[in-house]
Amino acid sequence: MEPIDFNKPITEYGEDNIQTLEWQEHVRMRPGMYIGKLGDGSSADDGIYILLKEVIDNSIDEFVMGAGKQIEVRIEENKVSVRDFGRGIPLGKVVDVVSKMNTGGKYDSRAFKKSVGLNGVGTKAVNALSSYFYVASVRDGQRKSATFSLGVLQEESPLEASNEKRGTLITFVPDGTIFKNYKFRSEYVVRMLKNYTYLNPGLTIVYNGEKFFSENGLEDLLKEDNNEEDFAYPIIHLSGEDIEIALTHSKSQYSEQYYSFVNGQNTTQGGTHLNAYREAIVATLRNYYNKPYDASDIRKSIIGAISIKVMEPVFESQTKTKLGSTEMGEGMPTVRTYITNFVQKHLDDYLHKQPEIAEEIQKKILQAERERKELSDIRKLARDGAKKVSLHNKKLRDCRIHLTDSKHEQALESTLFITEGNSASGSITTSRDANTQAVFSLRGKPLNSFGKTKKIVYENEEFNLLQAALDIEDSIENLRYNNIVLATDADVDGMHIRLLLITFFLQFFPELIKEGHVYILQTPLFRVRNSKETIYCYTEEERVNAIEKLKNPEITRFKGLGEISPDEFKHFIGQDMRLDPVMMDKAMHIEKLLDFYMGNNTPERQDFIINNLKYEV
Repeated sequence: MEPIDFNKPITEYGEDNIQTLEWQEHVRMRPGMYIGKLGDGSSADDGIYILLKEVIDNSIDEFVMGAGKQIEVRIEENKVSVRDFGRGIPLGKVVDVVSKMNTGGKYDSRAFKKSVGLNGVGTKAVNALSSYFYVASVRDGQRKSATFSLGVLQEESPLEASNEKRGTLITFVPDGTIFKNYKFRSEYVVRMLKNYTYLNPGLTIVYNGEKFFSENGLEDLLKEDNNEEDFAYPIIHLSGEDIEIALTHSKSQYSEQYYSFVNGQNTTQGGTHLNAYREAIVATLRNYYNKPYDASDIRKSIIGAISIKVMEPVFESQTKTKLGSTEMGEGMPTVRTYITNFVQKHLDDYLHKQPEIAEEIQKKILQAERERKELSDIRKLARDGAKKVSLHNKKLRDCRIHLTDSKHEQALESTLFITEGNSASGSITTSRDANTQAVFSLRGKPLNSFGKTKKIVYENEEFNLLQAALDIEDSIENLRYNNIVLATDADVDGMHIRLLLITFFLQFFPELIKEGHVYILQTPLFRVRNSKETIYCYTEEERVNAIEKLKNPEITRFKGLGEISPDEFKHFIGQDMRLDPVMMDKAMHIEKLLDFYMGNNTPERQDFIINNLKYEV
């Protein structure tokens, strides 16, 4: 063996090691820095929706500046087109604006006082991450266009005369090598587009021919996203310069739920403005009733929304999900002072004019106080128990990166798999990515929590530990995992476990489902293979196609997750993971829904089961 020379560097480090990447190469190498997580479209914060949002944001900025009252969006399979009727990109800069970093109109605060876009990085990221990208601008009776692929210019048109309406058209196809097996889910697109109309009354968005428009802003949002029958009193809707709020209490929901926006951007992780809003509600109501009510009693069951406009907002990431700004703008008060002053004045005035609503709010606070005191002893015992096991919680195999690490580029990938049985838990634990994937193991079927009070969450060890693992007891803002994935067998027992877990979430933490955090893991039903290739099939149709492709293969049917080896399992929870989001139809009242599926057996449910039975030959 040759002796080691300790004076010789292990790796050469010279000028050749210093690389300068082209802008598009940098974006493609580190897409997470620009668009958060990648994903296949099964989650609302997947990269393909961020690409769409980045393009629309520019059109919204035009509307805010008073140019163009309509935006047309079309999605056909994987091809996205966004056409606005704003001022149009200056014709001499059409190529530069979508392909040169640090080029954009948003550095000049006079042109875009309260814009959404961050210095125009967004469209460049879309360009770099699209296999096809087309931009065209029409203004002053002239048209200019350019075509790109993966951020590289393919074709540039000369200036030509045009009688089209002024504005900008961008068409793109996300790159399938980066976004694997992706598809746009209409539910998520519609929700995003509706949010834009709530925040911009007077704006019409046409999506594949369907028109969205809002007259009452955030009030429409709360009505659209929740069941009005569940409101304890009519929505309080107040607006002023650069601020709009909406507020009510839920009759049935335990936790508080907020929608927050900055300059039209949905800040799903809140930030300085939401913290200030929550504090201001507490301070105003304490002052109005002249009682030192506990903050948690005041805020319990609140459904609220806030939208503010800030000069040059500072977000904690390019995806703009959390506001970091403390100032409203130069020469203006802090975000906290501005929101507090507005809420204290206008909410107090409102309550003096509407004493019957003030009475309803007080009833909700007193009810919350009673329930909290009834729970306090049980909660203390449960917390003490949770502290003891938190260091040795056999149910949780945690990961290193969590949603609360908001500045980490993989925070949105944080996932908790809830699985049943030791064999399935073992397979997932062995094959998972320990950085972003955690596993919570159930022991058999969880309790049916329907009709139970919050007391059950603390008395039932499994539910208490699950709540502790998610860290959502006090607020969903503390949620540690962006994705909560129910990983059960695809048989009757597995379906029942899913139903019991969804019941638990709907009963006590419905915002987890409303905000799109809960999924069901799809696992393959068959493995079809020959000596050269293995194909995993999730449906009967995929099985037939695989048999045809491989000719006389070996076919294995998976009966449960425990039968899948860790080596195989890593394929199903890696880049190609298939997830079905658990979504809620707002038209369905949660209590009625749970009563039908999880209450005592009723003739109605029996009829439903009989009418919807499917059988395989």
